[in-house]
Amino acid sequence: MNFLAHFHLAWPDDALLAGALEGDYFKGPLPGSLPAWLHQGVDLHRAIDGFTDRHPALDEARSQFPEGTRRYAGILFDLCFDYLLSQHWQHFAEVELGHFSQRVYVVLNEHRAALSEPARRMAGRLEQYDLLMQYRHWDTVASAAGRIGERMRKPNPLDRADELLTPLLPELERAFLVFYPELQDFCRQHAARYKE
Repeated sequence: MNFLAHFHLAWPDDALLAGALEGDYFKGPLPGSLPAWLHQGVDLHRAIDGFTDRHPALDEARSQFPEGTRRYAGILFDLCFDYLLSQHWQHFAEVELGHFSQRVYVVLNEHRAALSEPARRMAGRLEQYDLLMQYRHWDTVASAAGRIGERMRKPNPLDRADELLTPLLPELERAFLVFYPELQDFCRQHAARYKE
């Protein structure tokens, strides 16, 4: 899952929202040096990634990728699923996407001091370019994949995300609509442990 889905799955808990972003940047074992509330958000982020990586619907979708590109399927799934979430937002969320996005930016600013420097920089970019709203547009998926690919040392197919994903989009949408409600249930159960 990418930014939009991670924030949605942490909603409406402010601490989990902040941890949803920090989860991309905090490395090493938990609890580590994090405050307990931020630890929970990072823990949920990691649990989401683990659930996603092991889900059979995504294994099947990964098998549809051409040989030599399957190792990058996870990155492309993450980006594509943010797009699909935005397309089906009203089915999965009780709050309008624009309001949701603005609230996330406010929460990240309120928790800015506790975030790592890379997470603070990303929070700034998310708000500056209103990136959570941009996932409504398919070309955001391709451009984001291209930027990720540029940061990798080895040659990779991420600059061809549109070419790789477009033929698979109906299959990926079917997989997403099966998978995402299960992920929501998993997150509710996982996050309930923090309140015990």
